[in-house]
Amino acid sequence: MMTLSRWKIIAVVLAAIFGVLFSLPNLLSQQTLDSLPGAFPRQQLNLGLDLQGGSHLLLEVDTEALRAERLVNTLEDTRVTLNGEGIAFTELREQGGEITLRTTDPAQRDAAVQVLRNTLGVVLAGTTGGRDITVRNEGEAGIRIAFVEDAMNAEAAKAVEQSIEIIRRRIDELGTREPTIIRQGVDRIVVQAPGESDPERLKNVIGQTAKLTFQMVDEGADMAAAAEGRAPPGSEVLPSEDGLTPFIVVRRRALVSGEMLTDASQGFDAQTGEAVVNFRFNSIGARRFGEATAQNIGQRFAIVLDGKVISAPVIRSAITGGSGQISGSFTPESANDLAVLLRAGALPAPLTVEEQRTVGAELGADAVRAGQISTGIAFVTILVFMVVAYGGLFGGISVVALLVNALLIFAIMSVTQATLTLPGIAGLILTLAVAVDANVLIYERMRDEIRAGRTAISAMDAGFSKAMSSIIDANVTTILAALIMFQFGSGPVRGFAWTLSIGVLTSVFTAVLVTQVLLALWFRATRPKTLPIV
Repeated sequence: MMTLSRWKIIAVVLAAIFGVLFSLPNLLSQQTLDSLPGAFPRQQLNLGLDLQGGSHLLLEVDTEALRAERLVNTLEDTRVTLNGEGIAFTELREQGGEITLRTTDPAQRDAAVQVLRNTLGVVLAGTTGGRDITVRNEGEAGIRIAFVEDAMNAEAAKAVEQSIEIIRRRIDELGTREPTIIRQGVDRIVVQAPGESDPERLKNVIGQTAKLTFQMVDEGADMAAAAEGRAPPGSEVLPSEDGLTPFIVVRRRALVSGEMLTDASQGFDAQTGEAVVNFRFNSIGARRFGEATAQNIGQRFAIVLDGKVISAPVIRSAITGGSGQISGSFTPESANDLAVLLRAGALPAPLTVEEQRTVGAELGADAVRAGQISTGIAFVTILVFMVVAYGGLFGGISVVALLVNALLIFAIMSVTQATLTLPGIAGLILTLAVAVDANVLIYERMRDEIRAGRTAISAMDAGFSKAMSSIIDANVTTILAALIMFQFGSGPVRGFAWTLSIGVLTSVFTAVLVTQVLLALWFRATRPKTLPIV
């Protein structure tokens, strides 16, 4: 164990260089880093919400709105399907979360049920022909359409997971580093954005559903009835934000939806100079948009965002290029925000803000100072203990290994862009104690061997070899506990677990290998007859 191998020396030297090189950017200002050569590391530790301030939001996914939207779409699908099959019907309505209707001719009821069963809904996974919608007879000519409850619950759970990913993409587009986005309970999401200086903008960008559709304007609608909120079958009255009219009647069926967008960016209109949003469809969306505009030249189509018409231009010619622009009362910033939302995708269901907290930068600075003080106290306490317990030489070597350990932890966290939180600092302090614990086991074993009459070199060798099993057992159990906390814990707990996991790996390396190399160099230089720790 005490053999001074070349690979051990190289490993220790490289580890020390790595620790210094990748920890150093955390001590330099951004201006200094920018002036350094390009090959020099620039990654710095990301500070969590509790250390640098930022915004905390608790959001709830409105799964009931998702169900209501699905109900409206199914009702329209029912209308279109039966009209396409030439089956007359009446009393088509939503009632108690289900859809009911009556066929005009009772003899057509069975045919209507069969065609609706074959077309409505989607096939359930793991079934043969089973769908997430049931269609059954009711009365002489009645039909009742209902959702399979388990399928709706699964869709709601999927909507929460999709919302988490979309929120993450939206925040990433804003340039916020290392946000914490986790699920809480059945339908809630916790969002923590460190360093976000404008929480209201963050809330607006996150909370906006950003569901974009292109729908034809119903030019034949009775505007007097529409003013009272009544629209013809197959149409709906939507508020308008184009500045020309307070509302517009549009067809419910969308020509194209925002799901078919491949890109969106903020730009300026070449003629008017106003801010616009440029967009591009995928191949399917481009084809549908081209066909729809070719068939409706001279008519208006509405660009609808979250149930509001933001623009309703007249189709002058077929738009076959698969791209276009959205104009409205945009500022460059609002146009950019809309482009961010469209690129990230629409939320499957609306979000409501249940809780909002803002952590000021001053509180974060206080937390950083408190963390620095507690870490410094912990380090000095460990230094004093080791020197008093094992003398200046062996205690000093342990402290050197401890310094290398701390450098490696900060270097690895900087390279991996891990987020350091206040619980993470607690994990760092615990890691320092665990690292010294390995040295204590080694040194105490050396003492026992010296007292048993072993020579200095054999006592040192036995100290490392016989203490190794205890060191490994202690650190394996610690890292298993850290992995469990990381897997099942929330943001602060995961920060603690991540720091602790890194610290366990580096502490084993430094407490064993770094200490061993330094002691071997000392022994080779002095050739002592006994060890100065008895």
